Amino acid sequence: MTACTARRQRLLGPEEWAPAARLAAVCATFRPDVEEEQVADESVSCYNCRYRRWAADGIACLAGPG
Repeated sequence: MTACTARRQRLLGPEEWAPAARLAAVCATFRPDVEEEQVADESVSCYNCRYRRWAADGIACLAGPG
């Protein structure tokens, strides 16, 4: 699943660190969240994006069209 097709859907599980970094690196809408909310070691990661939302089974992308 790509970042663009995953919008408003389950995007990644709770610990898919490498895929999250790869997706964010090519995402046109990635914006870093505030430092206190960042959880991944890689600064550019879906887990560190201001548009990600946590769910019980991972994170979802809520970014608009990009």
